[in-house]
Amino acid sequence: MPLYSYKAADFSGKVVSSVIEAESEEGVVSILQDQGMLPVRISKVSKKTSKTPHFLSIDVKTFYQRVTSKDVMHFTQDLTALLDAGLPVDRSLKILVEAAENKSFKAVVNDMLSAIEGGIDLSEAMGRHPKAFSEFYVNMVKAGEAGGVLNRVLDRLGQFLETSQELKDYVKTAMVYPIFLLCVGGLSIIVLMTFVIPNFSVIFADMGSAIPWSTKMLLTLSDLFRKYWWAGILAFVGIYFLLVWYLKTPEGKLKFDAIKIKMPVTGDLVKKMEVGRISRTLGTLMDSGVPILEAILLVKDIVNNRIIARSMEDIYDKVKEGERLSLPLTQVKIFPSMAIHMIKVGEETGNLSGMLLKVADNYDKLVKNLVKRVVSLIEPVMILFMGVIIGSIVVSMLMAIFSMNEISI
Repeated sequence: MPLYSYKAADFSGKVVSSVIEAESEEGVVSILQDQGMLPVRISKVSKKTSKTPHFLSIDVKTFYQRVTSKDVMHFTQDLTALLDAGLPVDRSLKILVEAAENKSFKAVVNDMLSAIEGGIDLSEAMGRHPKAFSEFYVNMVKAGEAGGVLNRVLDRLGQFLETSQELKDYVKTAMVYPIFLLCVGGLSIIVLMTFVIPNFSVIFADMGSAIPWSTKMLLTLSDLFRKYWWAGILAFVGIYFLLVWYLKTPEGKLKFDAIKIKMPVTGDLVKKMEVGRISRTLGTLMDSGVPILEAILLVKDIVNNRIIARSMEDIYDKVKEGERLSLPLTQVKIFPSMAIHMIKVGEETGNLSGMLLKVADNYDKLVKNLVKRVVSLIEPVMILFMGVIIGSIVVSMLMAIFSMNEISI
């Protein structure tokens, strides 16, 4: 029988965490409700994982904790579940304060609870913590409060955050192997330049001009690398901080964003990711009752690419003048033609928000497939690149060895 871990609250609001065997999540809910408890979070675990000794399970967050997007996602889903169960906002937050594992986020929720008990709305309480809750998030909650559909808005937000987190985690996972290849290849080159080649320099010392020019160059580079490695590190750090500073300036951000969307392969990926993000955000906002003009302004603030964000200003101006959304989207050339046609259909049928969400779902799938293709391209390119460098080093050494044999003959 599967094993589930759970967090549940009793009628006093105390949160209890434990594990239980049940046929399904619904079975866990039924058992907990029979015990007079309200489920907050349920997740399936393997029996092997549950038997792991406590001293072997190390949580990295205990060393450095900050509010992450996953904390906000779980908070949104848990708050939705509690509100759907009929609990008021203040009591739900009390339960979530007890359930919070991240100390930083617990402090945020606790401050929100104090603010609400003082008569402040939930959206205003969230607005006090911009590092945890974005302007988009706060405005969504505000719209839900104004329309009396807070539960529905939070449910939409939970789905939105979960989809965004899945895509983010997928991209991170896909890049693990290429980064591993880069690290191993770089370490191999460092070992060759630091330990292997210097040993050959002693052997080649008496050859003089008989050493091939490629080997001489390699020996010189190895000698410089060993003597002035610290200068290389200082130069790298200096260039890095200079680049970071430049990219924080408005001009630097704009140029870098322009480069990103013009890149041969990754440019298409960046555009598709932004199309998916714009569509999902617009659809979620409009479906929650936010007016389209206000929704476009909020979308402009969450778009990562400044070039595309500027084009959202043009879209806002055109829609404000009375044009349909699909027309300015066509003019600024952000959305592909298929997405434009789907949005036109949504406008004609009066289901623009639903069609935008469908466009977002389609482009999330396209992004995943494109990431697969990009990663499948990166891996052989990196292997070839590292192979050429290491192969050149080996060939240079072999050429010198062959030259020694010719001299001895």
